[in-house]
Amino acid sequence: MTTDTTTLPEVPAGFEPHFRNSPVTDAWAPLYARKTDKAVIIGLRLAKPHTNGRGLIHGGLIAALSDNAMGYSCAQATGWTTSFVTISLAVDFIGTAKIGQWLAIESDVIKTGSTICFAQCLIKADDVTIARANGTFRVVPKQEPA
Repeated sequence: MTTDTTTLPEVPAGFEPHFRNSPVTDAWAPLYARKTDKAVIIGLRLAKPHTNGRGLIHGGLIAALSDNAMGYSCAQATGWTTSFVTISLAVDFIGTAKIGQWLAIESDVIKTGSTICFAQCLIKADDVTIARANGTFRVVPKQEPA
């Protein structure tokens, strides 16, 4: 598999292979990310492993990737000096998506503090909003590598 996204027309400009792997998201690979001044946007081309029994995007995928994108956006907003764990997560499902569409989770950090970060995001399929989410994250010290 190539990591040169310029040769992959299905990946929009500015997205690169996601910079961090996770056991929960490994089954959904490949994931992509685009960093802006204010957020980490996660994207992927929807495929069969992302769907429910009716062939539509699964709500669990939306929730997990929203949590991921908002947490990374909080980390970026604080200069990657701390880690975050989720205190609460709420998702409103207002549409659906199908195999082949580009899914993007666009986060916005609302407020950061010394102990808590608040964020929200829009989840879009081919630029049409299909869900929105908000999360509250607890600041935790970074773990030193073993």
